[in-house]
Amino acid sequence: MYIFKNALTNIRRNKGRNILIGIIIIVISISCTISLAIRQSASNIVNAYEEKNALSASIEMNREALMKYLKDGEKTQEQMIEAFNNIKNVTEEEILNYGNSEYVKDFYYIYNLNVNAKDINEATDSLVKETTEVKTETSTKTRTRRFNGTPPSFRPDSRANGGSQTTTTTQKKTTTTTTQKIFNEKAENGAFTLIGYNSYEDMKEFINGQYKILSGEVSSDFQSDNCVISEELATLNSLEIGNVITVIDPQNEKNTYSLNITGIYKENSDVSSSMNSMFTNSANNIITNTNFIKKILETNTSLNSIITPTFLLKNKNIINDFEIEVNEKGLSEYYKVSNNLSEIESATEVINNVKIFATTFLIMTLLIGGIVLTIINMINIRERKYEIGVLRTIGMKKVKVSLQFVLELLIVCIISLLIGFTIGAFSSVKVSNLLLDNEIKNANSKYEDIGKNFGIKNELSQNNNEQTVENTQEKEEVELKEENIQEKKYNFGIVNINEVESIDAIVDFVVLFKVLIIGIGITLFSSFATMISISRFSPLTILKERS
Repeated sequence: MYIFKNALTNIRRNKGRNILIGIIIIVISISCTISLAIRQSASNIVNAYEEKNALSASIEMNREALMKYLKDGEKTQEQMIEAFNNIKNVTEEEILNYGNSEYVKDFYYIYNLNVNAKDINEATDSLVKETTEVKTETSTKTRTRRFNGTPPSFRPDSRANGGSQTTTTTQKKTTTTTTQKIFNEKAENGAFTLIGYNSYEDMKEFINGQYKILSGEVSSDFQSDNCVISEELATLNSLEIGNVITVIDPQNEKNTYSLNITGIYKENSDVSSSMNSMFTNSANNIITNTNFIKKILETNTSLNSIITPTFLLKNKNIINDFEIEVNEKGLSEYYKVSNNLSEIESATEVINNVKIFATTFLIMTLLIGGIVLTIINMINIRERKYEIGVLRTIGMKKVKVSLQFVLELLIVCIISLLIGFTIGAFSSVKVSNLLLDNEIKNANSKYEDIGKNFGIKNELSQNNNEQTVENTQEKEEVELKEENIQEKKYNFGIVNINEVESIDAIVDFVVLFKVLIIGIGITLFSSFATMISISRFSPLTILKERS
């Protein structure tokens, strides 16, 4: 208790020096608070992006292995296409097997099936082979006339007085050309492409805004025979919401299937086809569900369908383990596992750079602050050598003397840290808002826009436009309806960020705890030199120097 009272007395007695130390610690505290707030803000942005864009893996063609197999120097183009046709597609059973993994938190897959066959020659996948056969036929015709007198000697084209004799030989060539089309059976052409999904979360084109519903909606019933078609297809064929279209098995025209149109979508012009094409890439895409496509495949098992799986992985540390596991489960050497890790890291690179900058600034602040405090403490010890000598002479131990000086510094440190933290907290909110504001607005705007992409209407906005709330009862009804609508919101595979909660989370007790730990740590570090100096002082020597 004596040490504590003496420490408080010395703090009041040496106001100028302690105010200087306090100002330095306040600056350090403000810098640490803002740096930690920026780091936390950056982490929030990165985490939000990673939640919206989950780490995923997919299965795609291993082009390198395929080209190595096909281009062995002996195969003709015809043999290469035939060899490619013999490579089996990944089946649904295999995808389910790959998805049953400790490394996968969720997975989905979409079907692609071409219907209503139509010939389209592709440079890399199609080959037209022509066989030409030439036949030659020879025929001879002779015309003879009688002459008066001795006939002239017989020869072709001979002519004589009073008569002639002619022999004519003709040749006739017949050319027969046989055309044989050798094509990629895996991309067997059809007038339209059916794309089947299992849920809204699988429909990434609508989530990222590549497709957007213009009228109607994407049906939430993924078991019924419903579909959405492109604006171009609807315009060309005068199709509307509620119309029924019929798709035909490309191998057997007797097999027909009906689809009810529930929506008409438009493809973003930024991702449409090139100027050489009159229509966008998705003009002939008919979007439906996997249940409908399976119905077609069950009727005709020889149809070629492409299944594209997406596996959502738990973290980036198990990417290689998942790839090894898939290969061990029997994935063909002509396929490989790919992931979007590089895309995620590239997208968050700028934010991570901000985080690194904040960390670097924090470290530099701590080093400079620690050095400055150490120097001030050393000066403080030299100024108070006589006081130390007196305390030691009256019998106070070195440890207690050192503890008193450290306690003085800790009291000033804690008060200054709290003041600096308060100032830094208000400042960091503004700084962090600059980082988070755009992300929050974009995330909330994106969440609302995705609903529009699917054609899901905002019932609350419509009702508010149709009626004006005039009394308390009506307000309560609208608030209740708003709560119900909020419960009906879909995830769409992304996180819905709440602006207030995100900002409040920037400076919290965790940041305060870190600032206190950092401040106290610097104080103890700078006091270490003080404790060493005090332990080396001799009381008699100090008093003699004073005399």
